[in-house]
This record gives sequence, structure tokens and C-alpha cells, in this order.
Amino acid sequence: MPQNPLFIPLSAVQTSIKLPERFNYPFHYEPHPLTILAAKQLQQHLADQKDWEHPFGIEAEQEGLGKMFGVLVVQDEAGNLGYLAAFSGKLANSNHHPRFVPPVFDTLREDGFYRIGEEELNQLNRQIAQLEQHPDFKSAEIRLNAVKATAEQALNALKQEHQAAKKIRDQRRLALQEHLDTTVQEQELTALNHESARHHFEWKDQNRHWKQQIAEVQGIYDTFGEQIRALKETRKQKSGQLQELLFREYHFLNAKGERKNLKTIFQDILDGVPPAGAGECAAPKLLQYAFLHRLKPIQMAEFWWGQTPASEIRKHGQFYPACRGKCFPILSHMLTGLDVDPNPLDENPAAGKSLPIVYEDEYLLVVHKPAEFLSVPGKKIDDSVYSRVRALYPDATGPLIVHRLDMSTSGLLLVAKTKEVHQYIQAQFAEKRIEKRYVAQLNGPIEGDEGWIDLPLRVDLDDRPRQLVCFEHGKPAQTRWKVIRREANTTWVHFFPITGRTHQLRVHAAHPQGLNTPIVGDELYGTPADRLYLHAEWIRFEHPARGWMEVFSDEI
Repeated sequence: MPQNPLFIPLSAVQTSIKLPERFNYPFHYEPHPLTILAAKQLQQHLADQKDWEHPFGIEAEQEGLGKMFGVLVVQDEAGNLGYLAAFSGKLANSNHHPRFVPPVFDTLREDGFYRIGEEELNQLNRQIAQLEQHPDFKSAEIRLNAVKATAEQALNALKQEHQAAKKIRDQRRLALQEHLDTTVQEQELTALNHESARHHFEWKDQNRHWKQQIAEVQGIYDTFGEQIRALKETRKQKSGQLQELLFREYHFLNAKGERKNLKTIFQDILDGVPPAGAGECAAPKLLQYAFLHRLKPIQMAEFWWGQTPASEIRKHGQFYPACRGKCFPILSHMLTGLDVDPNPLDENPAAGKSLPIVYEDEYLLVVHKPAEFLSVPGKKIDDSVYSRVRALYPDATGPLIVHRLDMSTSGLLLVAKTKEVHQYIQAQFAEKRIEKRYVAQLNGPIEGDEGWIDLPLRVDLDDRPRQLVCFEHGKPAQTRWKVIRREANTTWVHFFPITGRTHQLRVHAAHPQGLNTPIVGDELYGTPADRLYLHAEWIRFEHPARGWMEVFSDEI
């Protein structure tokens, strides 16, 4: 039986590595030695190959953007160990390249329904553009806007003239009440009424005149507008039909040999509409090819290759988990039938950990939250600072938790014992009167000794809970920082957050426009370690009875 050309054998040295007992959970994993070796081999190929060109932006002063690649270590039916390679989306404007598995569904196939439907949409786009740029349509649009502006000016001027005349008539009517000659009164009132009626009809005549003027030009404009609207409605219908057909034709296998299409997979998520690009990531491509060719999946890993995107934090050559928005529903189906590592986020990270109380009085307490400890209950895990404090103080009123820390961040948390104290301290947060200081160990050297970071943040809708830097839709996020000390391969800094956005300090540390150096142990924006080295060590707030006070904890 001929060797599968996309099955890349691993060397004898590599195959001597002990195989894992289970397939790795793709959304939270540390790369296995086999996938690290496979990735290095693929990265060498990316550096050496001459079959295609893609601007990764790796070389100095090269414009470009990186891409996510994936490797899947597999065993063939004879027990030979090798790996498959894939890229997310398209590469060099193509779905097919030597050494890489094909897409699950090829949208670029020339004779396929998608390209045919896409060309129909392009034709409609061209027709719409031609009508929108037609000289008669542009001329009618200009004339229509001009006539409307002239009509508005003329009618406003007439309205002001009539309003001024009405004020004068009202004054004259008031003065006539004191006139002794009733005949003169009647004559004057009749004249005033005639003037009021004349102005009324004058307004109606002018209003009718300008409506006719507008209608004449509007007719020409609407002739084009109706054609454009009809074409756009046709385009909308055809686009929806094409997308629906694509969703139903895009099938994914799982380890049991069962098939599901995109529509079925996402039927209970996002109103049943798969996000753009769903199924085009490296992970689904790799598993699909393995299942189709009877290759047993052993381990998988994905890495970023090239220049980081402006809004995201992706480091060249670094491993990352699969995206959640697009891949979680698909891979949840595809991994059915495989023995997969459990999701570590389903396990209680606070089990066996204590919650030390740093300060306490009748109004509030300050606790030291350990790393990997929830501030409030999660979807599947109840154990948290909130649940433990609630158990300690069952009679306490109000929400208790005044602010939060990320699960992986350790440090000081304020807890109010009454609703009134909770409101009192939360108001200080809202007014930015509370001061906080964090200590962090950064995974490398940085330039400068202190500074200010101002990078707005928003959630990555395709990969929650990751955050993106977004100057258009992001919420303001500011951080002041100062170097504490420098070591051989790391830098210790103080962070002083001005705002309190999700993952603010982690993103501001790792992003190229921030410190460009992730916090040690940041598995989302850097590389995993024994913990995230970020600690909320100091807080200053106004106590409801004792005035301003400071609390400190240096345990990290």
C-alpha cells in the first residue's frame, strides 16, 4: 500500500518518546514533546520551502501578517508514527499546498457551487455599482439634495415671516380691546383675519409648490433607487441561500465515523448561524483528514508563524490553544469517540487552598486570594471567594464582593459585610479614588524604567475570554508602570491600573504597543508556567468609619 504523501514520518529518535495516554484537550494544553518536534520540523519547512510565497512579515522591514499552523501526530494502521500539517484559512490565496492537508470543504474549487454562487453575487455587486455611479443617478441625487435644501430654506423663511406677522396681529387685537369705536374694531379685526387666512393659504401654496418641485426630481432618483434596492434584495436572498447551502454541505467526521454539518453543529448556538470562517481553522482540517484516512490522532498543537496582528497578541513560533468561538462546537463533535484529557477548567482550582484574611473589622474584610482561585462562582464551579465568605458570614447583607481579580491573579480583595458599605466602597471605584498596585514578573527584558500605557480593549468575540486592542470599539484602558528590578531573563515591575478592564494588565504587558513582554505564566498571552506571576499587593481606600487606609500583602 503506497505511503500517504501527507503523512510525514517521525524519526526513530522521535518515535522513542513515550506516547501520551490520551489525546490532549485542544483548548487548554501544554504541547507534548512529539508535537514540539513535529512543529519544529514544519517550521523548518516553512523557512526553506520555495513552492509558494506568503508575506509573513518575519524578515526585517517586510510588510505582512502571520498565520496559525497546526500539527497532528498520528499513527497509521501499521503502527507507524508521523504527523499531519495544516494552516488556518487560506495560504498564498490557495487552499492547496504540498505537505498540507486539504480543507474540509474547498470554497475555491472553480466548478463548485460556492464559486458559481459567488460569481453570481459578484455580478450583482457590479450591477449595483454601475447604477450607483450612473451619471443620471448622481445628477438626480445632487439636484434632489439641492431642491430639498432650497425648499427648506424658502419654507423656513416664510414661516418666520408669518410668525412675525402673527405676533403683530396679536398685539393689534389686544390693543383693539380698548378701542371705543366698535365699528373700527370690527373693521380692524376683519382685516386681521383676512391677513391670517391669506398667510395660511400662502403657506399651503408654497408647501405644495416645493413638494411638486421635489417630486419631479425624486421620480428620476427613485427610478434608479428602486432598481438598486431590488438588486440588493436579490443579492441578500442569494447570499443567504448560498451560505445556507455551504453550512449544510460542510460536513465534519468524528472518531466514531459520525457526520455532522455546520448547520447542525451550531443549531443551538449563535441562533444557529455559524461564524464566518467556521471550519477553516487548522484543527478541524487535521482531524478530518486523519479520520478520512484511518490515521489515529495522538496529540495536536497549533502555533503562530509570522508578524503579530495589530489588535491581537500572537508571538512568532509560540503555541496557542484552539479558538473557542469557531472551533469549540466543531471540535466538541469531532473529538467524540476519542479518549481526551478532561477540561482543566471544569476542575475546582481552589480545592485544598485556604483563603487568608489580611484585615477585618465590623464593616469589611480584606482577603488574600490565591492564584487559580475564582473571585465569584463560575458556570460549573461554585467554590470561590464569594461562596467561602458567604459561608463564613451567612448574615452579611449585600453582594459582599466589591471588586474582582482574574482567577489566575493572586492578591488583595475587598469584601463588604453590609449593603451600605458595599455601595460606599464601590462608589470609590467608580470615581477612580481607590489606588491599587500590582507586582508582576515579565518574561524578558523591557526598555525604559517607567511609563504609561493607553490601549483600549474589547473581548475577542471568536475566542472568549481573550481580549483585543481595539481603537474603534474598545473601552478605555490605562496603566502606569515602573520597573522594580531587572534579573537575567526577567523584569519585575509595578503596575498601577487606572481603569479595571478584563485582562488589562496582561494585555498591556504582552501587546507590542504596550511593554511587548508577557507576564511569566500567562497561558493566554504568553507561555504557561507553574502560575501567573501577577499579584495585587497593595490597595488604598477610604474606610467608612476610619478614613483612608492601606493594606499590603507581598506573598507571590
